[in-house]
Amino acid sequence: MLERIAGIMVPVLAMIGVGWLYARRHAPDMSAINRVNMELFAPALIFSALASRDFSIADNRWLLLASALIVLGSGVLAYGVARAARVQARTFVPPMMFNNCGNMGLPISVLAYGQAGLAPAVAMFVVSNAIHFTLGARIVDPRASIRQLLVTPMNVATVAGFAIAATDLPRPEIVMTTLKLAGDAMIPLMLFALGVRMVSVNRGSWRIGLLGAVVCPLTGLAVALVVDWLLPLSPEQRGLMYIFASLPPAVLNFMVAERWNREPGKVAAIVLVGNIASVVFVPIGLALGLR
Repeated sequence: MLERIAGIMVPVLAMIGVGWLYARRHAPDMSAINRVNMELFAPALIFSALASRDFSIADNRWLLLASALIVLGSGVLAYGVARAARVQARTFVPPMMFNNCGNMGLPISVLAYGQAGLAPAVAMFVVSNAIHFTLGARIVDPRASIRQLLVTPMNVATVAGFAIAATDLPRPEIVMTTLKLAGDAMIPLMLFALGVRMVSVNRGSWRIGLLGAVVCPLTGLAVALVVDWLLPLSPEQRGLMYIFASLPPAVLNFMVAERWNREPGKVAAIVLVGNIASVVFVPIGLALGLR
């Protein structure tokens, strides 16, 4: 399993490295690219994943509730850590809540449970994103408009994707292929942008990066242990929940911090160190889920 996880992580870290090396030579301005990624490519990925997968919300209702509880519970615990460590809660808490359930969680779920694990993992990814672009965005910037947040492209794509998945409306192959092509651009661009940002990370940011690398999976797993006791999850759902809980901070946290100018250098350090540390914590989540 460690070899499989390494097979997922090495390309991720390599793409970050490409961004870092490029930025060392050319110092690109990524603001326009980051905005396009959040407003076009990310919604395309969400919609194409939901609209093309046939999964039952009713069958996975407890798993979806579990993922929401892990996101919110991690935030409560992380707030206490932020106060104790005297770091900015608005910088530190969101990366602890919103983990890498997309470009790391989805492939690990498929490796662990085959194609049967993909649809529920996509649904958990959507739950996390829905909270991220409502409550999470308000944490990062309390001045963010609720109305504007509700109509962000990601939330619109989520609602539309669920609506298509719940109906028998036709899905023209040419449209779905185009959306998938656009969505596939999201992850490498996010990783490249993170590498570019790492050039400007100062030494002081590594302290918060190390703290976040430990706190994110530990708070997630702590909440998951309680949720496991409370909710009637199937063995497969239980395993998927523990994988979700053990994941490192999502690269998307950096994009949000960059978008609202909430100490993006520190968030970049949290994301990078956290994803490296996942070699330790993800196997713990797998062990808990498969026990």
